[in-house]
Amino acid sequence: MDPRQNDQLLIALRHASRELAQRRSIRDLEQTLQEIVTSAVHTVPGVDAGSISITEHGRIETRHPTSEVIRKLDETQSELRQGPCIEAIEDPPESGIVVAQDFAGTDAELWPRFAPRAVDAGFRALLSTQLSTNGGPRAALNLYSHAPDAFDEHSRTMAGLFGVQAALLLYGAGQATHLQKAVDSRDLIGQAKGILMERFSIDGEAAFQMLVKSSQDTNMKLTAVAGWLTSRKPGSTGTGINSETPG
Repeated sequence: MDPRQNDQLLIALRHASRELAQRRSIRDLEQTLQEIVTSAVHTVPGVDAGSISITEHGRIETRHPTSEVIRKLDETQSELRQGPCIEAIEDPPESGIVVAQDFAGTDAELWPRFAPRAVDAGFRALLSTQLSTNGGPRAALNLYSHAPDAFDEHSRTMAGLFGVQAALLLYGAGQATHLQKAVDSRDLIGQAKGILMERFSIDGEAAFQMLVKSSQDTNMKLTAVAGWLTSRKPGSTGTGINSETPG
């Protein structure tokens, strides 16, 4: 690898890492993903366009395509259930990288329905890198090229590094979401306990037992019971929860 390319790659990845450390919201997550796509397109040799595909509610959706043409090509792969992007997400090789070097050549046999669409759109090659980590969303970084045979070993290595960066970002965002939900649930249950403690002049343990018993009796989740209780208008009579606690 050329020393200048080494520097270019390191600068791009360091920039992405700094951005990752500063992100705190879903909006920030999307901005960072877009920056990773943009950096990969500008840094990986032979790449002319890119996007990220991610599985949402059983459907593969496109995020941050560099053009509407790319969005349509990604959507076409999703509709046909065929193409490097789909393979990278659903059945990737051990390397996690799926490469089509020429959709007008032998690769047309691998993806016979998608390949002609890519060629008609002006793209001959596509490299898709799996972004998934255990417990994270299934996703892929897609890098398109107008030229055939555009992706050599160097390109694959660089694409893989950007893929690792995006995968860690997605995994971290998922973990942060789970933690935030846990914190929100704890706060909600704490508010509900406070209401019961004041209403029935009981301690925190007894209030929690009331919530648990109500959850069991109604077959509702504990957080749902707490949410119902905290949503009652101030001054409304009664809580609808029996003050008897399990013995």
